[in-house]
Parts: sequence; structure tokens; C-alpha cells
Amino acid sequence: MDDIRDILSANRVVPVVVLDRVQDTAPLCEALLQGGIHAIEVTLRTEAAMAAIGEAAKRFPDMIVGAGTLLNANQITQVMDLGARFGVSPGSTPALLEAVSTKGLPFLPGGSSVSEFMALAEARFPVQKFFPAGAAGGPAFLKSLASPLADISFCPTGGINAENAEDYLALPNVIAVGGSWFVSADRIRNGAWPNITNDAKNIVTQFGDANS
Repeated sequence: MDDIRDILSANRVVPVVVLDRVQDTAPLCEALLQGGIHAIEVTLRTEAAMAAIGEAAKRFPDMIVGAGTLLNANQITQVMDLGARFGVSPGSTPALLEAVSTKGLPFLPGGSSVSEFMALAEARFPVQKFFPAGAAGGPAFLKSLASPLADISFCPTGGINAENAEDYLALPNVIAVGGSWFVSADRIRNGAWPNITNDAKNIVTQFGDANS
């Protein structure tokens, strides 16, 4: 898969993870894969994040590894060299958009307003991250955009949980959601891998996967 639309269509719930320890990468990927989830976004919020991306990409070829919280053009080259297959940002800058376009990295740029969404679509990014989804208007806001911005698809993140994920995924302009509720820092820190696998299985059953 080399297109962000394809990646998200096949993985309707993308785990967004914060990894403090590189050694947690392998058991986390194993737990997710056993549960039927084949994509992961590792956020660049810790010192271990870059190494974790490299570890996941190298050891788990069946896992589509993404790099999140990309903030500048230099990070694009770094994560691609480590094996990241897609990138995610909370917002966008001209330099960031130019870098991912030049490098050919499947990319999910973030926005939270109609003007931002229109600008990203004009820059040829019709699949976008809606962030922070909960604080910026939630499902009701996205529902109101389905008609005026009919050519844009969204992946909401920020405030997504087990209770509201279905509300987002039921919308025609939502292709996937990103969430941390089943891969929380506490679960990862405590090695709650069976719980993560079980929740992943339930998510796949409820929302589907690449084979559904």
C-alpha cells in the first residue's frame, strides 16, 4: 500500500501510541497483530520514538508503521530512513507539505477549520486528519462538512474512545479514526498485552479490517 487512503481504508482504527521504552515496541506490535490490527502510529513525543519506529519497521513487515507528530521537514527524511510507511502531523506548514510531496511519503496532515481543510485540499491532500477532534467540534462538526466539502475524507484523532468511535466511523466523510484508548501509556507500561489483543479483536470485529 502506497496511498494514505488505502492504508486508512484497510485499518479503520489506527492505534496512536506514545512509547517511552524501545523494548515495549515488539510486544506491542505482536499484541496488535494478534488482534488483527495491522497499522500503528508511533508519535514523536519521546526520546525512544525514533528507535521504536525503526524497531517496528524492521521486525514486523506485516505492520504498517507510521510516524506521528511530524512537525518539520527534517523529520520526514529521518522517519523514512527508519522504515516509516506513512506520516501524520497535527497541522501543516508549506515546508512540511513540500517535503512529503517531494519524498513521496503517504501523509495525513492535520487541520481543525474549514479554511485549513480547503487549503490542504488545494495542496492535493484530500485525506486529512481532524485534530483535536473532540475539542474542535466532534462528529457533529464533521457531519456538517459532508456536503460542502464532499471531496475531503477525514481521520479524526484527539478525544476518540470506545464510546464515540462508532459515532465518527458512521459518518460518510470519515475514513478511519486514530485513538489511544486501547493502547494507553499505562497498559504499555504494565505490559497488558492480552488486554490490547482482546480490544484489538473487538475493534476489528466491530469496524472491520482489510479482509472484511
